[in-house]
Amino acid sequence: MSSQALIIDDERDICELVEMALTAQEIVCDSVYSVKSAIKQLKEKAYDVIFCDVRLPDGDGLELLLHINKHYPDTPVCIMTAHGNMDMAIKALKMGAFDFINKPFELKQLRSVCAAALKAGKKYKPQEAAKPSAAAKTHAAKTAAKAAEPDASNGGGRRQTHLIGESPQMVEVREMIARVARSQATIFIHGESGTGKEVAARAIHEQSSRSEGPFIAVNCGAIPENLVESEFFGYKKGAFTGANQDTDGLFVAASGGTLFLDEVADLPLPMQVKLLRAIQERAVRPIGSDREESIDTRIISATNHNLAEKVKKGEFREDLYYRLNVIGIDLPPLREREGDIALLAHFLLARLARNAGYPEAQFSPAAFEKLCAYHFPGNVRELENVLERALTFMNDNTIEAEDIRLSTALHQQDSAESDNEAKFHFSFDDFAQSIDNSKPEKAAAAPSKPEAPSKGNSAFWEPASEQAAETFGEDNHLQDMFIPNDLEQYMEDLERQLLVKALEEAGNNKTRAAENLGISFRAMRYKLKKLGIE
Repeated sequence: MSSQALIIDDERDICELVEMALTAQEIVCDSVYSVKSAIKQLKEKAYDVIFCDVRLPDGDGLELLLHINKHYPDTPVCIMTAHGNMDMAIKALKMGAFDFINKPFELKQLRSVCAAALKAGKKYKPQEAAKPSAAAKTHAAKTAAKAAEPDASNGGGRRQTHLIGESPQMVEVREMIARVARSQATIFIHGESGTGKEVAARAIHEQSSRSEGPFIAVNCGAIPENLVESEFFGYKKGAFTGANQDTDGLFVAASGGTLFLDEVADLPLPMQVKLLRAIQERAVRPIGSDREESIDTRIISATNHNLAEKVKKGEFREDLYYRLNVIGIDLPPLREREGDIALLAHFLLARLARNAGYPEAQFSPAAFEKLCAYHFPGNVRELENVLERALTFMNDNTIEAEDIRLSTALHQQDSAESDNEAKFHFSFDDFAQSIDNSKPEKAAAAPSKPEAPSKGNSAFWEPASEQAAETFGEDNHLQDMFIPNDLEQYMEDLERQLLVKALEEAGNNKTRAAENLGISFRAMRYKLKKLGIE
């Protein structure tokens, strides 16, 4: 049976053009030219997809969209807008439109949007028309319940596409995901580090009409600034030294699927401009090419930063922010999800034990109580790390309370490391002053002391004098201590060690490392470049 399409536009030329394009796909089309005619036509006939203009002679296309969503919730509506009227398009997406196309539109884009809509939509049944959104709510609930079940297909691996939890916050998140999955709108996911932003993005992809297409996740903060454009847009052979062949970028590679931009706040400002254009025009221009290539890629972005604050500070483009944040999803921190720690702990422990080849593992009552009482600042990722470590310490397949290494498991080092680190944890002022006090003859002959770095700008020099005293001893017997020949080089080496250590503890995330050190990302990037740290 052929698919049915309804076209609503007061410009008859537009209707004829859409009909011609869709008829080539064996889609039967009907055209109407007003809101009144559209409402009448919908009562008489069932449609699989609707194309609707915003401005109609007897009413507003967006109000008609609300009417269709209420009475025919399973019928996808694609809004047609004048070129450049992105604000209207974004408003339509937030109101429930499946997608939008700009006038004048390319026939290729029109057919692509139509194919996606038909794939996502369900056959309309007249007897269900009177039921407002009950069916949609039931479907969302079933989807959410299914999402909460363990995914045996991936062997319980890390890349699950379901969010575990029965707290009201997580039930709401899963219902939100089920609703937005059928749309083609850009999605912005916000949440603290470790809350499962990529898992949520994968869930949206798996429940969408693009589930058979690729899901490509990229950490925007991990791409060197000089390679961002080529990574995203690709390049042509000979575009630059080393470009030996045509190479597709991430947008083209994710065509027909979803591109997940993690840590999108870390994108440099020049790249933000180009990303904005790619999203608006749905086309990219590879480096070295003289023409753009159309793309069919859904964008989902995420960050743990407050993008609105970054916009105020001029660190993120306002126009890009609104394009990315068409539909927003907030992931709650684990400490606010009552009862979910217990569910997640059992789920993750079973998965970790299975992947590691252990027999079934379990918690002792004391261990379980200790686990549930912790606030987990690192959220689900920290919980998983704690459990993975506990598995290595357990005896007799039971995790005891002493096996649960909470803050110490993640934030403290072995005593040997701590002792070694303490030797380097002092202020430049304390060091220089100690030299002056113990070696007056040298101090008199030496040139003036270099000005100490600002403690407000660098966490490397913040330690108090008590730690310096521990390093040098109460009597400050510096004659027993190693004195470097080149103090400047020595301090530079110490700074390098601390930067490397901070990066390791942050999982090589420069933004997180900078936050842990109390410096800006820009300062972090400058120091890494200065010290030759890749």
